[in-house]
Amino acid sequence: MSAQIINGKAIAEQMLAQLKSRVDERASQGKRTPSLAVILVGADPASAIYVRNKRLACEKVGIRSISYDLPVSTTETELFALIDELNADAAIDGILVQAPLPPQIDEKRIIEAISAEKDVDGFHPYNIGRLAVRQPTLRSCTPFGVIKMLESAGLKPLGMDAVVVGVSNHVGRPMVLELLLAGCTVTGCHRHTKDLAANVARADLVVAAAGKPGLIKGEWIKPGAIVIDIGINRLADGSLCGDVDFAVAKERAGWITPVPGGVGPMTVATLMENTLLAQTLRESSVC
Repeated sequence: MSAQIINGKAIAEQMLAQLKSRVDERASQGKRTPSLAVILVGADPASAIYVRNKRLACEKVGIRSISYDLPVSTTETELFALIDELNADAAIDGILVQAPLPPQIDEKRIIEAISAEKDVDGFHPYNIGRLAVRQPTLRSCTPFGVIKMLESAGLKPLGMDAVVVGVSNHVGRPMVLELLLAGCTVTGCHRHTKDLAANVARADLVVAAAGKPGLIKGEWIKPGAIVIDIGINRLADGSLCGDVDFAVAKERAGWITPVPGGVGPMTVATLMENTLLAQTLRESSVC
């Protein structure tokens, strides 16, 4: 029997509708509209699409989006100056710098330059650290979006054996932390893992986040397992695929996310939620 498809796009639309209601309610109380500063450096086509989707989501929810489209020649010093300005601006609740950045700019330094309370991507070491000690505030959007997706689908990770394939700072590592917080026993697999197939085969929950098309073979999937495919890869013919061999995996899994239409929309919806949360947290700290 084929797996049930987890429709991340539909779940994300529900989240955005709920967020719009919350934003509208705040407006009716005379409160300021949340605001998100979105910085794009250069003209990378994929980055431009991601930024456009984020700005469209802002429109849906009622969040004010302020665009900063900078030339590819922008220096690190110039970007630091803009971030300092936005950090100091009380009317800005969230700051997002779209990756990847040009080679003359150190992405890690830029992430650390963003005020932790305006870090709506959830990448700042302070926010990752809070998640690690089980006191999360602004959480990395993709991993937290996965947790929200599981909850919406009625899937309870508590007690599951989970395997995360790929341990990047922005996705894989915080995904491990999110699953620990959810009560899973978690294994993080990476390029030095000796037997990836065996690790995947014993997992009740597999999260693929390596960015390598077809890395996870469908026959590795434990019958009835939950498969969350975060990977999004563009093939030579222009089509998109995930890290999991979807066609075979869906015949073994109990639940599975598609690519596209799975985790991607949840990331954007969670970014919108983080922006509203950042505003409310800052308001409460001022009071």
